[in-house]
Amino acid sequence: MDKVYVPFGTLAIPVWIILIAVILVLIWIVYAGLIKKRNNVKEAFASIDVQLKKRYDLIPNILFIANKFMEHERELLTGITELRAQAAKLPAELSNAQQKIDLDNKISGMMGKLLVSVENYPQLKSDQTMMQAMQTYSEQEEHIAAARRFYNSAVKELNNAVEIFPSSLIAAMINIKSAPFFEASEQERVRINAQDYFTK
Repeated sequence: MDKVYVPFGTLAIPVWIILIAVILVLIWIVYAGLIKKRNNVKEAFASIDVQLKKRYDLIPNILFIANKFMEHERELLTGITELRAQAAKLPAELSNAQQKIDLDNKISGMMGKLLVSVENYPQLKSDQTMMQAMQTYSEQEEHIAAARRFYNSAVKELNNAVEIFPSSLIAAMINIKSAPFFEASEQERVRINAQDYFTK
């Protein structure tokens, strides 16, 4: 059987070399796309972490003010403090994403309970410093929500690439895995706006 050659300028290149070259280029394109998607997820996760750190910095101020008034909420205040300390220690790496998500959901839930409890303390509710702290906290929650949307969008692109053939084969070969979505906890689905508790 005769070998098939493709004219390329003054050279005649065998077809199998061209096929191999095309396959290698396609593999490189898929590989580069996977790396970009994984890096987008890392960048998005880092931006969430920045916003969460800002929230963690606000929590001690809120707890300090609340502590003066909320004698009967010691367990809640202690629980928030302990969760905040755990979250602050956890390195901002994609491998810790699920732990970070779980801790964030617990903190959000307990902060929601704190906001509800404020209703029982009129002096605290009318405290100007507390009102400003809670307004800042509420604004920070909006920044966190925006960062989550950016992260979840990047995760969706990565997960699609990791799960859909043929990029799934290359992802398996280079050990790129799906990332977890940053989903709202049950308490967060019923959105609490801190300003609602300080404007009545």
